[in-house]
Order: sequence, then C-alpha cells, then structure tokens
Amino acid sequence: MSDLVLAQNHAFQLARTLMVPVTLFRSGDEFGVLPSDELEDGEVDTIAEYDPHQFGPAH
Repeated sequence: MSDLVLAQNHAFQLARTLMVPVTLFRSGDEFGVLPSDELEDGEVDTIAEYDPHQFGPAH
C-alpha cells in the first residue's frame, strides 16, 4: 500500500470520527491531515478534502 493510499484512508476515517471536514495535504515529502478550518489558503499543497456529512455519520 502506498503512503498516499494510507494517508487517504486515515484522512477519511478521521473526518468520520471527528465529524468535521478534514484536508489531506502534502508538505515536502510528507503527508498530513488537519481539520479544514485550521488551514490557511496556500499554506500547503492540498490533495483532497473529506467531508463526513457527505457519507453519513461515523460508526
């Protein structure tokens, strides 16, 4: 499993656990995830945003 796939899976699960949109981003050679409202525009290279309200409540 690639690092990106692993990061995507964790980002999706985090969004569903916290029930807030989270952003998966790249900074240098690393991936990171933060709640979307904590990131400033242009601060990092955004890869995807995961919104838990599009998929239903966390289980």
